Amino acid sequence: MKIAVTSTGGSMDALVSEQFGRCQYFLIVDPETMKFEAVSNLGEQMQNGAGPKAAELIINKGAEILLTGRVGDKAEEALKKSGIKIVDGYKGTIKVKDAVNSYLSK
Repeated sequence: MKIAVTSTGGSMDALVSEQFGRCQYFLIVDPETMKFEAVSNLGEQMQNGAGPKAAELIINKGAEILLTGRVGDKAEEALKKSGIKIVDGYKGTIKVKDAVNSYLSK
């Protein structure tokens, strides 16, 4: 299983980004080892279509779960079509590692 987390930086100590399509990074986390890959979000600077572009990125990385603040309609549609579970409502005041641990403890 892989968990994608929207992030303001490239480490597990970075804060969760509340924006899906315009976050700076996605951290693709293996919850069993807590090893992760930091992936720059190419959609961050796009005028239009940032959400679907970001969705494509994490789909291609094999994520099964997404932790984020909120997801736009078009991105949500693409993610759900690919079977990715969206867990939203995270605030930008929580660290990525704490968001992952919080999710795993549920």
